[in-house]
Amino acid sequence: MTAVQARPKEPVDSRDRHRLSVVGGLAALSLDAMASVAYGPEAIVLVLALAGGAGLGFTIPVTLTIAALLAVLTLSYRQVIAAFPEGGGAYGVARTYLGRRASLIAGASLVIDYVLNVAVSVAAGTAALTSAFPALLPYTVWICLGVLALVTAINLRGIAHSARMFIAPTVIYVGAILLVVIAGLFRSEPAIDVHQQAQTLETVGVLLLLKAFANGCASLTGVEAIANAVPSFKQPRVRRAQHAEVALGGLLAVMLIGIAALIEKFAIVPADGVTVLAQVTQAALGDGWLFYLVQFSTVVLLALAANTSFGGLPVLAQLLASDNNLPHFFALRADRQVHRYGIAFLTVTSGLLIVIAGGDMNMLVPLFAIGVFVGFTLSQAGMVRHWVNDRPAGWRWRALLNGFGALLTGVAAIVVSVSKFTEGGWLIVVALPLMVAGMEWVNRSYTRIGARLELGAVPAPPRPRRSLVVVPVHAVTRLTRDALAAALSLGDRVVAVNITHPEDEAQARRFVDDWDRWDPGVELVQLFDAHRRLDEPLVDYLEQVPEAHVFVLIAEVEPEHAWQRMLQNQRGAVLARALRRRTEAVVCRMRFRVS
Repeated sequence: MTAVQARPKEPVDSRDRHRLSVVGGLAALSLDAMASVAYGPEAIVLVLALAGGAGLGFTIPVTLTIAALLAVLTLSYRQVIAAFPEGGGAYGVARTYLGRRASLIAGASLVIDYVLNVAVSVAAGTAALTSAFPALLPYTVWICLGVLALVTAINLRGIAHSARMFIAPTVIYVGAILLVVIAGLFRSEPAIDVHQQAQTLETVGVLLLLKAFANGCASLTGVEAIANAVPSFKQPRVRRAQHAEVALGGLLAVMLIGIAALIEKFAIVPADGVTVLAQVTQAALGDGWLFYLVQFSTVVLLALAANTSFGGLPVLAQLLASDNNLPHFFALRADRQVHRYGIAFLTVTSGLLIVIAGGDMNMLVPLFAIGVFVGFTLSQAGMVRHWVNDRPAGWRWRALLNGFGALLTGVAAIVVSVSKFTEGGWLIVVALPLMVAGMEWVNRSYTRIGARLELGAVPAPPRPRRSLVVVPVHAVTRLTRDALAAALSLGDRVVAVNITHPEDEAQARRFVDDWDRWDPGVELVQLFDAHRRLDEPLVDYLEQVPEAHVFVLIAEVEPEHAWQRMLQNQRGAVLARALRRRTEAVVCRMRFRVS
């Protein structure tokens, strides 16, 4: 008899009740993908409409091609979930199996994806709103920026992301879209006349179909989000995450194909001021309260989809900063446990894109897919290396699946980049290598700093060294007294330095007389400079002192009110900047509070 070995159960986590179920995972992690139904089909129709009715007849074939690619990606990311139960984002997979350079490309593509997701989601949500209320159309950009500001403020407040909060809007949205599809398929004619005659301007050719495919690939963004967050699921995490991934792929495919079928059935063409989804909804449900339900649910879900980037990019930036590929301040958290710098970067860059595009989602959507497919390709290629290296049972067909996925997404990335290059795609093609070069420069800088600091080595035991404390002074005051008292506690020898101009001989003599009368027991050195400079004489003096360890203590007044800062002469800032740049002295700035 063959012994059957029981599969070990995953350990129970006491915090498991706070993690995601399959439904909760769909609600919290699939918003990017679900929301793409609002702009993906429109991006396809926008290109095919150039060829009139003949072009629109290819809406379903193009959508089916995208759905087939979606199926391959869904199955591929099921493998990523199994292989990386700790979270298998493109950056992590590429870093493990393809090397640091590939991981930087994956990281840069994810950053671009997050930024564009915010810009596209906000613009698409505003388009849905203005389709329901055309009077708001002239204020599109301002509405976009207002929504962006609101989402930013919520995230800066540190409000926790709750899957339960996302479930109701997601269910309403998916139910509304499926209602549109079912009602539309059962109608023999549109509920209201939305038909507009499309004029034939181009012939249907391979290039036109490739451009439509490239545009529609924006619908695939967010497919990888569940694989990035496997640890967020309840036990058994891998199985729940895989079920959520398959459910996402199936729901998204049904919605995309259903909307495409209605576009062909009702001969929907792009119209100024009204989204294609709004026209499809009107044709299927009329312009009653159900129409407004679909539009409002779309607006809410798109806003939540934008919000997911505010949870994703700061965490990615923290990981990149931890690997010395971004400035370390991206890893800092504010008092509300939020990554303030990552949120600020995301807000500023997405806001600029919205302003440049005038709030038009159709200008932003074509840029979306380039970064997305670069990440897809690297993730799948890394998985091929994983299966080949580890060779578990069934590794060949797993490697074949991921390799096929890498081939498809790689070809798609090239097609999207080439077809969209002159329509703004060049911006992503240029930005991606620039970001990688910037991260390489940051990494090299941290490497040089680490070498100087001898990171990883055990330093020699510390030994005391004779030190000198230099205190710049210009008058005998309480500020001078406190500065000298602090200096006497810091070093072995204290020198007060007074810098003056040769023409101010009388003022210099009065200062010396005041000093002698006070007699603080500290050596005074007077330096003269014909050009009335503060920094140059002090730098020259420090180069001549015998001590190897030198402190410069700069005493400054801390004003009682912020507006009083304009009354300060900024001597301390000038000296500190020059000393840090040109000497090895330790600069200390002592604040004397007036209050």
